Amino acid sequence: MLNIIDRYVLRQVLMPLGASLAIGLLMLLAERLVRLLDTTLGKNNSFGAVFELLAYLVPHYLGTAVPAALFIGLLFGFSKISKSNELDAMLAAGIGLHRLAWPVFLLAMIFALASTLIFGWLQPMTRYAYRSLLFDITSVDAFYLAEEGVFMQSGSRTFILDELDRSNSTFKRIFLFDYQGPNGAETLTASNGVLIPVPGQTRPVLRLNNGHRLQVERWPTLSSGEEPVTAGVAEFTTTDTPLGKVAKDIFRPRGNDGEELYINELLSGDAAAFPEVTPDSFRSELHRRIVSILTMLLLPFLALPFAIGRARSPRAYRIVVAMALLVAYHEVIQQGALATRSSGISPWITQWLPLGLLAAFAFWRFYSASFLLGSDGLDRVLIPIQEFTSRMTTRLLALVGIRRENA
Repeated sequence: MLNIIDRYVLRQVLMPLGASLAIGLLMLLAERLVRLLDTTLGKNNSFGAVFELLAYLVPHYLGTAVPAALFIGLLFGFSKISKSNELDAMLAAGIGLHRLAWPVFLLAMIFALASTLIFGWLQPMTRYAYRSLLFDITSVDAFYLAEEGVFMQSGSRTFILDELDRSNSTFKRIFLFDYQGPNGAETLTASNGVLIPVPGQTRPVLRLNNGHRLQVERWPTLSSGEEPVTAGVAEFTTTDTPLGKVAKDIFRPRGNDGEELYINELLSGDAAAFPEVTPDSFRSELHRRIVSILTMLLLPFLALPFAIGRARSPRAYRIVVAMALLVAYHEVIQQGALATRSSGISPWITQWLPLGLLAAFAFWRFYSASFLLGSDGLDRVLIPIQEFTSRMTTRLLALVGIRRENA
């Protein structure tokens, strides 16, 4: 049962946690949105495809945003409790830090279970769905990606449009060159035309009006005995030609990449069932996911000693150091998984060793903050940095004529 203090602690943590999670997801999705628009803009149901692709990316980004949001929520929540002297009052009442941290330990366990679902099944499923949909979108080069006055490539054809009206798929003055390899080439020019989607077909049709066609059946060679190449020239009132290219094969089945395997498939250890995935990649992916899930349980032990401090403690610097430590750890784990996948180095060295070191550091810091007296050793490093920064800021402000008032 959660008492009133537990609920208060959770409320202080959940508010910055929710804000961080929402902002982080929006920033990550907005960055990808720009790239997706470049790929899908103008295609049939392009905005629907963009939002579907973004939906598939949510579990991928949740794997990064959830631990970061939990860590930020713990830092800011307990920093607020400590800064307002509420922590001192609770300690004086006999409620230790380890008891105050109990509800956030429970919260971390819930997030670890959620991460198991995300890393174990949601991410592999949506990653494959994302790649499959993106393949379907990009397998046909669409006319809608054209720009006025810019040479564009569509399959074996290069074309340029003078004027383009996307509202009704019409254009004026087109030059189209179709390279046909040993069979020569075809050049088309037309005064105007329209793009016509064909029901049941994956490629649209260009209908050209009032144009000329130049057909070369083969390319000339330097052979002296070869007859000169003849070219056919014709005029046309209307002609239809398909635009784009269609992939010969459907998208590959799931399982060609270790990131697309469910965690139960990785735990089975049956790498032979997925011949496209190397044993090193199989092993690297399994250990990376387990380490990522277990990391969620360490975040309260790591965050709380950084969040609390004395009244004159450099809180902002402590939070910066904590965030930098988490980012560095995440990068070490990712690079360790890559090293195992590419070089076969044991994951116990590349991934479990960093986890063990972080766990030892986090438990030692939490134990010291909860049960030992004395100042935090981190303050002995950060306070001189804060004092130096404050002096330099005061001097810089003085150079521009601004006087800094002491608090």
